[in-house]
This record gives sequence, structure tokens and C-alpha cells, in this order.
Amino acid sequence: MRTDKPSSLYGRRVLVAVSGSIAAVKTPLLVSALVKAGAEVRCLVTPSGAALVSPIALASLSRHRCYLEADQWNPVAPRPLHIELAEWAELTIVAPLSASSMARWSQGSADGLLASVLLATEGPVIAAPAMNTAMWRHPAAQRNWLQIQEFPKVVPLLPVSGLLACDRVGDGRMADPTLIQLAAESVFSRGADAPVATCDWSGMSVLVSAGPTQESIDAARFMSNRSSGRMGVLLAQAARFRGATVQLVHGPLDLPDAWLEGLQCTPVETAAELSSALQLALPTSDVLVMAAAVADLRREAASEEKMPKKQLQDVLSSGWTEVPDVLSNLTRQRRPGQLVLGFSALTGDDTHLLEKAERKRLEKGCDLMMVNPVDRDGQGFGNQPNGGWLLGEGGSRNLPVTSKLTLSHQLLDALFNLRDQAAALVDS
Repeated sequence: MRTDKPSSLYGRRVLVAVSGSIAAVKTPLLVSALVKAGAEVRCLVTPSGAALVSPIALASLSRHRCYLEADQWNPVAPRPLHIELAEWAELTIVAPLSASSMARWSQGSADGLLASVLLATEGPVIAAPAMNTAMWRHPAAQRNWLQIQEFPKVVPLLPVSGLLACDRVGDGRMADPTLIQLAAESVFSRGADAPVATCDWSGMSVLVSAGPTQESIDAARFMSNRSSGRMGVLLAQAARFRGATVQLVHGPLDLPDAWLEGLQCTPVETAAELSSALQLALPTSDVLVMAAAVADLRREAASEEKMPKKQLQDVLSSGWTEVPDVLSNLTRQRRPGQLVLGFSALTGDDTHLLEKAERKRLEKGCDLMMVNPVDRDGQGFGNQPNGGWLLGEGGSRNLPVTSKLTLSHQLLDALFNLRDQAAALVDS
């Protein structure tokens, strides 16, 4: 099935496995979304999962038969089904991952079709647990979850807090299908030569700012910019999918709420609030990614009432002050070893744009600066691809226009390489 906007999932082979949690009722939404994105999808359901979601529905949505426990051993099949499925899938998604299936997987059990597939697969696996809060918090479940995260090529999606089917409010709700789809897109967004689903950012703390800031003019109007926050949020999630702990400080966003799941979020509105939140989080962060688009001016005194239209021109012509440079202030406060990636939205021809951007990088004290032209068709703000140049001490590198998720991984790779280079210098 073709899609309106091709994604990294197009043409990819994805196995969706459903185990016995009531969250299985959400899995058909995920299967449908993957198919619409152009993926070739197969479904597998455990016996307890089949009691919760219809295999017929999954077969209809995936446009292929749904595999059941009874299918594992077929006397006329030339090869075992679990081997066929494990080798066929470029990505396996277990959503939901029940406590029982998690226990089997963590212990290397081959008891059942799903357990056998997980033991045989050599490709990436997205694990999305779902269970009652008490079950999730039990030491045995936590031990099993930690064990699974040590397996190669596993992308762990922690359950989130919310109202559960048992009427309890707490941790244990499966990650939203929209976020699981984003994680799947992320797996295939790193390029053919990248180590798929490697958690190379494990143990790292990343601080990301995203979205616009707003400065009030009166009770109804404000100064802002065109940023949707998409670039910063995707970069934050890409780092999280690769194992980092991510703090996100963001202005008003125009994005699916599910894209914020799993991030430590601090919403702000003004540049002053953004600066304060970032300064508070900076000391415990290894990397700062400043993707927020900060409004340049603010009113010295915003009106608490809505001004009549006839007064606006006079009011807007005076009474403004520049917003302090948030990024420069942060780079002056960073500790040795912290890396800073800045963003700069510029216009103009390539030569003058790069000269201007390099001066800006040095003035702001960034290790790297992503320069994205915003005056070119088909790229930049909102739900559009992005590209430009990445500037550092070693010069500039062109980053061709691509999806913002792919660009996020390219920027994370550049930061990771810079960190490795710095560590090598220290060791020598």
C-alpha cells in the first residue's frame, strides 16, 4: 500500500507480536498505521493475546494471515515457523509485552511461538511492556526488564503512567501506538551502514530545547515564530531510542502528544522561563541541544487587556527590548566536557549564509551548529524535511535534505563522534 508521504518504513518487513495484556486492544491501530506507512506487516498472537484481540482483525489490517500458537509445528512446512518469521522480519515489535512473555524472553525460554521467535531473531526488537502497576513494579518483573535491555538491538519503550484497565492509576500503560510507530521509523532512519537499534547513547544525559517561545503583547496577542517544535522533539526521541536519558524543555508545540512519552518534559512559554529551566537542568547533562526558536523581542510591559486595533501600530512601534541570548548564557556556564549543539535558521546564498553561521557559532560558543536555510521550498518549518550544513571546528559538512528523524540521527552521530574524539585526546 502506497502512502501519501513516504517514510522510512516503506517496503520494510515488520513482524508485530501480541501477547496477553489488555493493551492488545490498541495493537490493531499500530498495525493499520504501519501498513499505511508502506510497511509489509505480519502478525503473531499468543494464546492469551488471542483472547483479547481478534486474529481475524489483525489479518484483515495486515493483509496477511495472522500466526497462532497452533501454527508453530506444521508437518508439511519445510522449515520451522519461528525460524521463518525470525529471518523474514527486518524489525519485530512486541506490543504489548506481557509479564509472562517478558519472563520467558529474559530467561531465554523457547516455550511457545513468540518465545521461540524472540530467541531466534537477530534483528532489532521494539519492546513495549504493559501490565498492572503492582506487576510492573515487582522486583522479578524489573529484573526481567533490565535483562531484556542488555540484549543487542533491543529498543525498550517504558510503559507510561495513566488509568489502567484494572481502574488503577499508575505505571504500566503501554506506549501509545503513535510513539511505537515513531520508534519503528527511527530504527530504519539511521542509514544502511548504521548499527541498527544500537543503544550507543546508554548512560548519557541529554538536555534538549524545542519549539517556539512566546512574548505577550497584550491579553490576546504575542510575539513568536513559525517553529512547530518537530525537529527538537524528534531529536530528543531519537536520543532516547538510542538509550539516552532525555530532558526536554519546550515551548508550545504543534505535535502529537504521544511524541512526548518517555521524555522528562518541562513546558515553558517565555524566553525567561526557557532560560531558567535550562539553567536548572544543565549541570546534570552531558549534552545540550538548543533547537528551540527563541523570540527575539519582548515587551517591556505587556498590556493585561486586549488593546483596540487602532492603538496597535503606535504600541508596536516602541516599548520593545531584546531577549537575552539564552544559548550564549548557557555555554558560558557549562562545565568541561559538556557538548553543545546549536541551531541557526538563516536565509541567503550559501557563501554568505555559511560565513554568517560560523561567526554565530563562535559567538555562541557551540561545539557544533546546525544551519538550516528557511527560505527554500520544501524544507524547514513544520511537517517538512530539513537539511543544511553542520559546522564545527573542523569546518562545515553539507547535510542533504532528508526527514527530520533521519537528520536527528545524523546530528547524534556527529555529537557521538565528537565525544569519542575528546575522550581519545584525554586518554592520550
